[in-house]
Formats: sequence, structure tokens, C-alpha cells
Amino acid sequence: MFSQASVFMLILLLVAVAAKNQSLIVAVLFLLVIKWIGLGDKLFPLFQQKGINIGVTIITIAVLTPIVTGEIGFKQLGEAVKSSYAWIALGAGILVAIIAASGIDLLKNDPHITTALVFGTILAVALFNGVAVGPLIGAGIAYLAMKIVHFFTHLGG
Repeated sequence: MFSQASVFMLILLLVAVAAKNQSLIVAVLFLLVIKWIGLGDKLFPLFQQKGINIGVTIITIAVLTPIVTGEIGFKQLGEAVKSSYAWIALGAGILVAIIAASGIDLLKNDPHITTALVFGTILAVALFNGVAVGPLIGAGIAYLAMKIVHFFTHLGG
């Protein structure tokens, strides 16, 4: 009746509903509808090749919107540079962006990592009241941790 992939997605949907993860609910339903109406063969390769870049572009639009609406301008930037917390936030923003860039490479080269990241995110949201920040930063942190483990495991020889 249902393929293994559809059953897997339906399980993800149940977990997403239980965790109240709206982004995952929408994503799973969107993909299942595309699969079930027969457009998967045409659209899934596009999503796999361009999806992360499209998502990053949408996030960038959301981040830039307060600038274009005038909510954030040079005045706010000038005020921000006077705050030590703003400098910490600036550094954190730079660090997160660099780490997330490594996450893009990891997701492209090891797509199975995405499954583990999704489950980890769902567990954190459901069990620890975490916030789903997305797979890019998770993949970036995973990439960084893998590099650290690789460094220490190859340190002795």
C-alpha cells in the first residue's frame, strides 16, 4: 500500500506533530503530496540539488527584511557598536555562519547525516523544549565535532 519511504515520512510526520515542529510538519506534508501526485521524479532532484541554497536565500531575505523596512538602520548599527554584548553577538553571528557553511558541505556530501540531524532536532524540541534552528547549523556543528574527533584519533599516529 505505502512504500517504505512514505511510511518513514509518515512516522516523521507523527513525531513532528508530537513535537509541535511546524516546519517539519509542513516539509513532510509538502514532500508527501508531491510524491503522491506524481511530481516527485521531476521535483525531488531539483530539491536535492538546489534546496539548501533556496532555503538559505529565503532565510537571508527574512534577515534582511528589517533593514529594507527601515526597522534597522545606521542609527541602530551605531548604537550596537557601543555595546559589548553587540560585539559578542557579532562574533557569534560570524562564527555560526562559518560553521553553517561547513554544514552545507556535510549535507551535500553525506545526506544520511540529515536524518540523524532531524531526529536529534525533534528529540530536543520534544524532550528539552529546544528550538528547531534547522539542519545547517546542526550539520556545521556536527562537521566541526567530526573534524575534532578526526584530529584527536589521528594525533598519535
